[in-house]
Amino acid sequence: MWQTIKNIPFWQKVLAAFILGAGVGVIFGESATVLKPLGDLFISAIKMLVAPLIFCAIVVSITSLGSEVSLKRLSFKTLAMFMFTGTIASLIGLTIGSVIDMGGSMELVATEVRERNVPGFAQVLLDMIPVNPFASLAEGKVLQIIIFAALIGVAINKVGEKAEPLKRTIEAGAEVMFQLTRMVLQLTPIGVFGLMAWVVGEYGLSTLLPLGKFIGAIYLAAFIHIIFVYGGLIKFAAKLSPVQFFRKAIPAQIVAFTTASSFGTLPASTRCTESMGVSKRYGSFVLPLGATMNMDGCGGIYPAIAAIFIAQIYGIPLDMTDYMLIAVTATVASVGTAGVPGSAMVMLTVTLGVVGLPLEGIAFIAAVDRIIDMIRTATNVTGDMMTAVVIGKSEGQLDEAQFYAQENAPLEQASN
Repeated sequence: MWQTIKNIPFWQKVLAAFILGAGVGVIFGESATVLKPLGDLFISAIKMLVAPLIFCAIVVSITSLGSEVSLKRLSFKTLAMFMFTGTIASLIGLTIGSVIDMGGSMELVATEVRERNVPGFAQVLLDMIPVNPFASLAEGKVLQIIIFAALIGVAINKVGEKAEPLKRTIEAGAEVMFQLTRMVLQLTPIGVFGLMAWVVGEYGLSTLLPLGKFIGAIYLAAFIHIIFVYGGLIKFAAKLSPVQFFRKAIPAQIVAFTTASSFGTLPASTRCTESMGVSKRYGSFVLPLGATMNMDGCGGIYPAIAAIFIAQIYGIPLDMTDYMLIAVTATVASVGTAGVPGSAMVMLTVTLGVVGLPLEGIAFIAAVDRIIDMIRTATNVTGDMMTAVVIGKSEGQLDEAQFYAQENAPLEQASN
């Protein structure tokens, strides 16, 4: 029996917990609110991870870029492209989320109400620099942790060999935090069950209706980003045909959409970029790096729309400062934490924490995460291939004749 449960895919467990929790809420009504501590336990466990996980992941991501001197320029240009498209993705997410009223008339009440003291723009910039880094870590001030971790990573690269013991210690710490994250994420079905039983028991079944608009907003933003941003960069930056790019990218996009795994799509995306004329040398560098660090879907679009959705269903107004913080945090955190298991949930936790939104909203959207993850992954993988083409063209790592060659890239061959 237990072995059978263990063999059930994780997303199916979360979906089953969502349905079961909603059912318990419908049947038992307000009595189901006694299950809310199960959800609170899950939220507390996620909060526990954020500060050390962000610190270790960002330091490791920066120090890893400094290891190959011959790839410094390619690393810089590739990372700059990741950051650029990530910023655009978050802005698209903010725009779509603001235009579409996903929450409707629904308004939940947060259990932990945070006093919203909105600082000015200058104060926001000043608050990014940690006066006491240890206090920032203890208090979970995410932006300050990100800045401090980035500076530590840069300093380790500059010091070189003498800093190797510290570098190895932080790398070991990152591995420990990744494992702890995997352990905590196993609690997701329990947390979703408890919080859904509470939400439906407290507010009724109508609370589930806005999820359809939320999914639609994510897909709309992803399609806009893929077609106009990626297609535009292929057209205007690389001066190549977007139609030809998408024609050759389709096999990898389909694999990404069906598997919801950037790493699982690497054989397909590698085959597709080779058919586009990207050199194997650069392709073998940019695609694994992109699968680890380039997360426009998970780190740009998703946290932005999800944060606005959660703000809408809790009736919490957001201003321009909040939007700016969401964009900056989502973009930077996506580069630093993309290799983390369950990175989308971690990045959403980070984003919600920065703007003071209730973390229990995560469990409300966790059940539809698999549906969203499919388009998130397709977006990420398309971005990896676009970067390989655009940067490859600028660095002489792309055969333009091969790009336009009318060869087929069969799906079964690409997915092998």
